[in-house]
Amino acid sequence: MIRTVYRKDISDNEIFDRINDASDISNVVENIINDVKTRGDEALIEYALKFDRAKLDALEVTKKEIDDACADVGETYIGMLERAAANIRDFHSRQVRQGFVCNSRAGVFAGQKVIPLERVGLYVPGGTAAYPSSVLMNCIPAKIAGVDEIIMVTPPSGGSIPPQILAAAKVAGVGRIFKCGGAQAVAALAYGTESIPAVDKIVGPGNAYVAEAKRQVSGKVGVDMIAGPSEILVIADANSNPVYVAADLLSQAEHDRRASAVFVTDCEKLAQAVTAEIERQLLVLPRQEIARASIDTHGLIIIVDSISEAIDMSNRIAPEHLELCVDDPFGLLDKVRNAGSVFLGRNCPEAVGDYMAGPNHTLPTSGTARFYSPLSVDDFVKKMQFTYFSAEALADIAEDVDMFARSEGFDAHARSVMRRMGREYE
Repeated sequence: MIRTVYRKDISDNEIFDRINDASDISNVVENIINDVKTRGDEALIEYALKFDRAKLDALEVTKKEIDDACADVGETYIGMLERAAANIRDFHSRQVRQGFVCNSRAGVFAGQKVIPLERVGLYVPGGTAAYPSSVLMNCIPAKIAGVDEIIMVTPPSGGSIPPQILAAAKVAGVGRIFKCGGAQAVAALAYGTESIPAVDKIVGPGNAYVAEAKRQVSGKVGVDMIAGPSEILVIADANSNPVYVAADLLSQAEHDRRASAVFVTDCEKLAQAVTAEIERQLLVLPRQEIARASIDTHGLIIIVDSISEAIDMSNRIAPEHLELCVDDPFGLLDKVRNAGSVFLGRNCPEAVGDYMAGPNHTLPTSGTARFYSPLSVDDFVKKMQFTYFSAEALADIAEDVDMFARSEGFDAHARSVMRRMGREYE
């Protein structure tokens, strides 16, 4: 059963320990990465058999496999993917940045170019569920950014990739797809193998092994974020329906045994009703075993004195998903500083954000919403600066550069400017 506490009876550290799940798997992941670096495709094929029960002759998905998958899911499913893709495309197209040029004084030009990355790798999770939504969320912003080549890796459970994922890849415009998952897939994207080309950046959520692998290869390649298990924090007042609140908490609990579902309210009666509803709804949930483990281990209901206190607590937790099930959610929005994605009102369950709303569902977790942002077009571009000075403009600032450089002890810096001014040195 989900644990219920009063705010005064629990510390911040106890809250963080309850909802976070830490495990040290760094050595295991390091060994996998080194193995893939050394043996390439051979290692990937062995890991596919070991972890995914997949006996593979080739890693890359063929065009026929993709076409067969699209036929398998049917036109109705394809239509749903296309409607979701349109919403995602509409939202992310507004994130596109343009370069600029400054001409602040005569003879000086400075500017910034926005350049798409050449090749990116998308990690799409597998395991206990298929995530075609993650294909759309990761690929579409990359396409909008203008990335030259998009590579996708995903676990081949039992030897094949779910047709829903392959259909989503075709709708989104993925370039190449490989049957490869786990830390070994991240290693392949970072270092390259005989079949899988090395990429400039790796994006997409995954399990603890994927997250740790991204951490270890960060610096060799770019990564979007180090994501942990799914999280939801629901803030609700006395006028909220406990049936809806419980359903929304369970929508994240069913993701993973390590997922966390937190409910914060100023109404003890609602807290009791939500507890009862969670137990009732769990009994009929197909993924009951997973959701039960999540609720019992990482679930938490906190009773506070006011909704304002609930917002303060949420800002300290910095949840991946935040629902504001209150009378005036827009009145609270400006008070929210730390959250991956915010869902406003009683008719906006987090699930609409996972699939159809348009904003990205690849979000910062484990408190990192304090400094990370949701996946966006910005993740698939880099910025490059440029500067131009005429001879006259350089002369105007030469003495300042000379003084600044010498104050830092860098005479060669100073001389590179002053020699152009005709100053001679022994």
